[in-house]
Amino acid sequence: MSDLTVLPVTAEHHREPFGIGETTPRLSWVARTELPGWRQAAYELEIEPLDGPAWSSGRIGSAESVLVPWGAPPLASREQRSVRVRVWGEGAAEPSTWSEDVVVEAGLLEPSDWSAALARPVLPADVPEPVVLLRREFALDKPVVRARLYATAQGVYEAELNGAPVSDVVLAPGWTSYRHRLRYQTYDVTGLLTEGANALGVQLAEGWFTGYLGFTGKREWYGDRTGAFLQLEVDHPDGTRTLVVTDGAWRSAGGPTTSSGLYNGETYDARRELPGWSRPGFDDAAWTPVEVGDLDVSTLVAPTGPPVRRTQIVPVQAITTSPSGRTLVDFGQNLVGRIRFALPDGAEGTEITVRHAEVLEHGELGTRPLKGARATDVVVLDGAGPRTWEPRFTFHGFRYAEVSGWPGELHADDLEAVVLHTDLRRTGTFTCSDPDVERLHENVVWGMRGNFLDIPTDCPQRDERLGWTGDLQVFAPTASFLYDTAGMLRSWLSDLAVEQLRDHGGIVPMYVPFLPLLPFPQKPETGWGDAAVVVPWVLYQRTGDTGLLAAQWESMVAWIDAFAGRAGAHLDFPEGGFSFGDWLDTAAPPDNPAAARTPWQCVATAYLSRSARTVAQAAEVLGHDGSRFAELADRAAARFRAEYVSPNGRVAFPSQTAYAMALEFDLLEPGQREHAGRLLAEQVLKDGFHIASGFLGTPLVTDALTNAGELPTAYELLLQRESPSWLYAVTMGATTIWERWDSMLPDGTINPGEMTSFNHYALGAVADWLHRTVAGLAPAGPGYRRLRVAPRPGPGITSAGATHETPYGTAEVSWTLTGGTRFALEVTVPPSTTAEIVLPDGSVPVEVGSGRHSFAATIAEPRPVEKPALFFNPDDHQ
Repeated sequence: MSDLTVLPVTAEHHREPFGIGETTPRLSWVARTELPGWRQAAYELEIEPLDGPAWSSGRIGSAESVLVPWGAPPLASREQRSVRVRVWGEGAAEPSTWSEDVVVEAGLLEPSDWSAALARPVLPADVPEPVVLLRREFALDKPVVRARLYATAQGVYEAELNGAPVSDVVLAPGWTSYRHRLRYQTYDVTGLLTEGANALGVQLAEGWFTGYLGFTGKREWYGDRTGAFLQLEVDHPDGTRTLVVTDGAWRSAGGPTTSSGLYNGETYDARRELPGWSRPGFDDAAWTPVEVGDLDVSTLVAPTGPPVRRTQIVPVQAITTSPSGRTLVDFGQNLVGRIRFALPDGAEGTEITVRHAEVLEHGELGTRPLKGARATDVVVLDGAGPRTWEPRFTFHGFRYAEVSGWPGELHADDLEAVVLHTDLRRTGTFTCSDPDVERLHENVVWGMRGNFLDIPTDCPQRDERLGWTGDLQVFAPTASFLYDTAGMLRSWLSDLAVEQLRDHGGIVPMYVPFLPLLPFPQKPETGWGDAAVVVPWVLYQRTGDTGLLAAQWESMVAWIDAFAGRAGAHLDFPEGGFSFGDWLDTAAPPDNPAAARTPWQCVATAYLSRSARTVAQAAEVLGHDGSRFAELADRAAARFRAEYVSPNGRVAFPSQTAYAMALEFDLLEPGQREHAGRLLAEQVLKDGFHIASGFLGTPLVTDALTNAGELPTAYELLLQRESPSWLYAVTMGATTIWERWDSMLPDGTINPGEMTSFNHYALGAVADWLHRTVAGLAPAGPGYRRLRVAPRPGPGITSAGATHETPYGTAEVSWTLTGGTRFALEVTVPPSTTAEIVLPDGSVPVEVGSGRHSFAATIAEPRPVEKPALFFNPDDHQ
């Protein structure tokens, strides 16, 4: 079948199935064909070891192509298999051609596979945040046919073999709940070794293990020493293997990077360079022998998602002079990473200092929001000529840099910004006719990129950078549309579950990995702990991965039990106490972000019902008895109605959040919904079509309005440009999503609040509504096996579109509205899927198969909401 091709197989959620930890990885593939209505009817998998006959599944009559069982004998440690697939379409006698071969290779799967010891360098006592070099020479007396380096560290590391880096991975091994789970990396280093003398070197910095973390100025959360843990395995033609491991024979010394911290930045002294330090023959007689420490190899795990890498280079947009005479560099985009320098030929000892910040305040570098993070890199020249330098073990959140000490004139081509984040595959796009809304969406993308750096953080610039559970809980639908996050978030969810179940008695930490930073006791936290339920469910809906759902089941149940325990027998949260609640409601003053219009007990009751209902749905998917969760959901909904809702649907607290939760969490009786929807629209009107909600309420309001038949009000809220609104920041030149609606005041002054980040993705959760409602592309079944295409044009936008790389291929929607009433829709449905098409003219939905489809309709002209004179004063909501 010449029109049918099958893309290479993927294993689990790995972007690169190398050094994986699964013995029987599930396999997925995508068929590409122009044949309309094509559906897979059968497949054949062929899995071939390096030696021995291939295993074949034979022709299996099945439409499944996503996370299909492995079927072949399990992988052993280090084992490679070559995998390919071919498929048959419905009614086809002949299969497709075979897909290209993909090699799947296991890492070290058993604790007994490890022979290495932890090599702990002796650190200088007087150097804060030291970076050290470790090395070991060895000889190979036979040719090399295959070599693998298995490596991790207590700290962050970069390894070199014979003077060459072993990979392009940054900040390995990343940040996990180190006491329970420490990731190791696998590198193919076959091409870096030679017969004869060789050398293995490691640069080791504190990273998350012993460096400063959080906002208390404390370090050494996991230990007071760094250590490297490496195992090099070299296979020879005669079947023998040479093993080189970290042990007491390694030696260490300080290098040219004299200090490096994630928050404070990096100092590099070119005069201390040690040429050839990771090559054989280097004289390390003056180096200090390492000490051997303990590492529990049972905690070692292979990655489930991609590593952090350099993903983009951003050039300088402008170099200016501040009012105080300082040299400022503008990259035009708030990003996360660091600056790469083409260092000049300056005099020996010349010191160049670079400070980073997200914004300027009245023309000067705005560093107050960084709080305790210095975000400063320092380079000392050696006078030996030009060179290129980039920090290795730090990252900054910045758009602007202040450069001092540069010899001569600084030019734009002397530096460039290097963007860092977890190397996720982009899967979703959005466009529309309003350039400000497109910029808003682009800000969401950049905010996600900056904060998905190994873990999903809240902010990437100040002394915090924690994996706050509430932020991800509201943002997970947007994240899973924009990027393939399943592998990365599976690792984070594993940390969440292990800390919740082993360390916190079922209570989900407010951030993962958890550090005891805050003075008040851990309690089940509304909207934050619900990440244990919401994130796995969202990933299941978007990927169809029941295995991920099953892996998190115990965590989901434990959270509901803990949450219900705080609610009490009558679900009234009798103990009170603090809760984040609808955090950063626009009514909250700068110094009290928890002071929301909607009391946290009201929010908690709503969330308890929603999360319990979700667990009941997950139970049905997994074949468990979910009746007790469904009953709890009903009880919490009844409690919400009894305590907070009048018989006709008026909510006790006149807030956008209260109404949106009541509607979107299905807490109302059928007879109450219509009135509540009108009251929500009236509330938005009373608020002057401004945002009047916080982290938990804001993602729900546009959906609640849409589903209540108040679509024009939702569009008015979206397109509002006065603060507080989504587009206010855009009008102020923002290139990421802000933590506060008014992180920057109209006069260019930074918000006086103690917490003022200019890169926080939570309030960008509205992008999910842009994808599903404005563009009209949404899943109607797990993993997009069935799509719902239901664009809802509204006043102010005349075209929109979205694409998403579903597990079955590319889905695409684009629509235009001309003359106010002529609606045209173009849809691409991936093979093996169907789509429900709902046109905005009220006609009966249409079911279509795969392929390209065009639709046209005449609709009523979208009209903006009439805006009567209001007593609203925007300043009241700052």
